Amino acid sequence: MLMKKISDQLPEVSRIGLGCMRLTELTDTKAVGEFIDRGLDLGINFFDHADIYGGGKCEEIFGDALTAERRNRMVIQTKCAIRPGVAFDFSRQYILDSVDGSLKRLKTDHIDILLLHRPDALYEPEEVADAFRTLKAAGKVTAFGVSNENPWQMELLQSELDEPLVANQIQFSIAHCPTIDAGLTVNMGHDNSVMRDGGILDYCRLKKITPQAWSPFQYGMFEGVFIGSEKYEKLNAVMERLAEKYGVTVNAIAIAWILRHPSRMQAIIGSMNASRIEGIAKAADITLTREEWYELYLAAGKILP
Repeated sequence: MLMKKISDQLPEVSRIGLGCMRLTELTDTKAVGEFIDRGLDLGINFFDHADIYGGGKCEEIFGDALTAERRNRMVIQTKCAIRPGVAFDFSRQYILDSVDGSLKRLKTDHIDILLLHRPDALYEPEEVADAFRTLKAAGKVTAFGVSNENPWQMELLQSELDEPLVANQIQFSIAHCPTIDAGLTVNMGHDNSVMRDGGILDYCRLKKITPQAWSPFQYGMFEGVFIGSEKYEKLNAVMERLAEKYGVTVNAIAIAWILRHPSRMQAIIGSMNASRIEGIAKAADITLTREEWYELYLAAGKILP
């Protein structure tokens, strides 16, 4: 498994992480334990949560299966700040209360990484910094990051923090990568050349922040999965050919495309299927050539100058 250092305060993490948003699909604590063990046995030590997944149920059933031995082998990330009925809330008390709730449900004494879950237009960076400082001093959270934020939002928050942000989780796949599109079509009169994210990937590389790709098999905003889709026949044909060449699944090719990017991002996969996870994990064993990477990009309907 490919590994990387996401923070000097944490052990190395796997470049493929297991997202736990669909954990309630598993039948019982035994099934959740088997899911955890399968990931760990494959070298996947990174588990991604959020307080809103399953209304908190996903963290709860994960915690029910979390033995001391399993906890010592993994890095747990969770997210907070999406507030049902309100929208987003970066207030100090809400962050503190959310973390206490996650700790209780996860049945652990600390969270390795806490992300703010989407931006809050009304936030005060000083208030967030105070919440982070309080959580750090109490030993409740080790490192902090954000999700779906642009460079200036991160810069403003970072201006008040005592330590660097370690991650930014964004939607990213072969079929949905506007941050790549804009960089490849600079100064062109094409829709792809419109920079919608402020250059997230380049900023993260400059600041040593790890980008995390969520929905790595989706196109659009939850419009569907591109693997097997009639909308992406050419892309699927190329993926199938490369999957045969490397002896892996098409899912693994889609993840290998993400892992090939020099930002050394993590791919967060949401499958609960053991055999599918095993197939995807093989993406870490292959390195697509430059020609293959661009061939996949163009097959997704992208353009180059």
